[in-house]
Amino acid sequence: MYTSFGGEIDIVDVPDPTPPQGGVVLAVGANGICRSDWHAWMGHDHTVALPHVPGHEMAGTIVAKTPDVGDFEVGERVTVPFALGCGSCPQCRLGNQQICDNDYQPGFSGWGSFAEFVAVPYAAHNLVRIPDEMTVESAAGLGCRFATAYRAVVDKGAVTSGTSVAIWGCGGVGLSAVLIASALGAEVVAIDVDDRALELAVRFGATHVVRSGPTTDAVESVGDLLKGGAEVSIDALGSSETAVSSIRCLAKHGRHIQVGLMIGETTDPLIPMWLLHAKEIELYGVHGMPAWQYPSMLEMIASGRVAPDTLVGTTLNLEQGAQHLMSMGSFPGNGFVVINSFSHDPK
Repeated sequence: MYTSFGGEIDIVDVPDPTPPQGGVVLAVGANGICRSDWHAWMGHDHTVALPHVPGHEMAGTIVAKTPDVGDFEVGERVTVPFALGCGSCPQCRLGNQQICDNDYQPGFSGWGSFAEFVAVPYAAHNLVRIPDEMTVESAAGLGCRFATAYRAVVDKGAVTSGTSVAIWGCGGVGLSAVLIASALGAEVVAIDVDDRALELAVRFGATHVVRSGPTTDAVESVGDLLKGGAEVSIDALGSSETAVSSIRCLAKHGRHIQVGLMIGETTDPLIPMWLLHAKEIELYGVHGMPAWQYPSMLEMIASGRVAPDTLVGTTLNLEQGAQHLMSMGSFPGNGFVVINSFSHDPK
């Protein structure tokens, strides 16, 4: 829990949550640490009220519920999208629960899953059963980074065999996009400033890598490698530089997909709009994926075409997880960092 933006994150004891109407309480088995949590802690997300418990990438077991949660039962292992749709607003009725008019986001709208227990509303519309063969550590990343990458690559990018794809930033969501696009047979260029991140991108199927830096024109390098530009380009980091570079590296009729959050100092980047006219470029944003779309992603995982467990780089306990979150401004570690131990010494 933190009581000030950018302040210490302390391990404390609080009363156990009770299930909200139409909701459940999960015993958290694993929780991914995402850069979005860092943005909230820094105060970049103005929906967060103090004091606050972060965490939105969760997998766990139902330990309590209200009667109106569909056919989900106590004892089942589940995960949820990071944006929970109410199920009844106009967007939800269209199937767009990820941009629900009344959405609830654990770790943002209310207390999240850096905790032994977390309350989850709108359960009937958002709970997703975890396959028996999947660990809670790999399932924890599905609700945010992996599912967001899947929707960016498959739905918005329409990536198929032979599609040329540039992925800017090889953190958790970027590596997920590399893994998924490569599994679909795409020609993937991964761009990052970190050599270890690029090594992982190659491991996960990237065809080419570009180490971005002050002496490298990464946009030109992508154009050279892909013979004129990418058909699909994904900003998986969320900075003015990567967003603009993603647009600039596109071929004619290319598709730019914004996945990395553009908040804080990067809210309003200067977009080269003339390129949209000159190349008839399309721009897309992705805000997660609704629960009803998870079966196709889980089928891809079950078939062995993609293995999200390979993305789990480090597992930590709760106190170590809090320290890692506070260090995320310097982009520490590679792959998914996951809390899977909730023993603690409360203050």
